[in-house]
Amino acid sequence: MALPGDEVIKFLKDLVDSGVQVQPAGVDLTLRSVFRFTSAGYIGFKDKELPRVEEIRPENGVWTLPPGVYKIMYNEVIEVPRDSIGLAFPRSTLLRLGVDIRCAVWDPGYKGRSVSLLVVHNPYGVKLREGARIAQLVFIKLAKPPSKVYRGDYYLENI
Repeated sequence: MALPGDEVIKFLKDLVDSGVQVQPAGVDLTLRSVFRFTSAGYIGFKDKELPRVEEIRPENGVWTLPPGVYKIMYNEVIEVPRDSIGLAFPRSTLLRLGVDIRCAVWDPGYKGRSVSLLVVHNPYGVKLREGARIAQLVFIKLAKPPSKVYRGDYYLENI
């Protein structure tokens, strides 16, 4: 069962404009930062090495991004309830621009200012304004509460 936006908002902080961001089935997440990858990464079974990144500064509040893959950070701090998971999807307008967002599952108990992957497929690139609504966060209730909540490496990230 998905929670309506007016319930999801109770678990978010640092919204740009809640009156605009709350949707019937979730809450829009907004763009805070964009980074380019500057090295390779590695993932094993129990270990990992994240790639280095370099922040791209917007010009007059706008990022002009050529085709490629970018790491992005949202403005909002997310706190996933113990009985739910969080999923985010690109806003349909973003898809119509030829841009996609890739997200992992936010586990029960996760708290942080999360990051995702932005993929610019449009061969002409895209322009994104600071604070643009780019993804919709949805919370889905679990059939029963989990035996433990998330306390992994990304707990409290970027806050």
